[in-house]
Amino acid sequence: MRARMVQRIAAQGVADAQVLAALGAVERHRFVDSALVNQAYEDTSLPIGLGQTISKPSVVARMVELLLGGARDAQGRLGRVLEIGTGCGYQAAVLSRVATEVYSIERLRGLHEKAQGNLRPLRLANVHLLFGDGMAGFAKGAPYAGIIAAAGGEAVPAAWIEQLAPGGRIVAPSQMPGGTQALVVLEKTAGGLQRSVLEAVHFVPLKSGIA
Repeated sequence: MRARMVQRIAAQGVADAQVLAALGAVERHRFVDSALVNQAYEDTSLPIGLGQTISKPSVVARMVELLLGGARDAQGRLGRVLEIGTGCGYQAAVLSRVATEVYSIERLRGLHEKAQGNLRPLRLANVHLLFGDGMAGFAKGAPYAGIIAAAGGEAVPAAWIEQLAPGGRIVAPSQMPGGTQALVVLEKTAGGLQRSVLEAVHFVPLKSGIA
């Protein structure tokens, strides 16, 4: 079922071999509630509690592929990555296979603890789970080769831009005029920030503080 999911995502246009391999390796059914296991490999978002969802596999693949379009090391891997919104931990597990190090921050304690429980059996030494306000980023881990967000606001927080390494990318949903959301890529170049607005998406709103 997981292999078929990867084939469908490849057919939709995701071409990066590292991304497809990561999706094929990470068992998505381990990150959803037992009642939803039979839907784990469908291309759909699923509830994970506290009003949050696990993103569609195709959206995870698309965003990680965009992140990998930035600066990579000699082995073709991303360096250190910051994930805003750990959720159930699925995307962090995917990122662990394409980045040297992953810092993932979650503002909801219940989800932070759920992600810890989901990821513990995988023993991913390069994933660090943090409980805190994602809008502030995580300065101690900076600079980041990539920052990826699972929630969208009207503007990308200044802290994320400050914590991004030269040549790095931020991939995040952003609110557009009229209230819709679109996927936005910000790239830090020598000449300043380059902003690309891509397809429409639907993510939970970006919020500050912890709960």
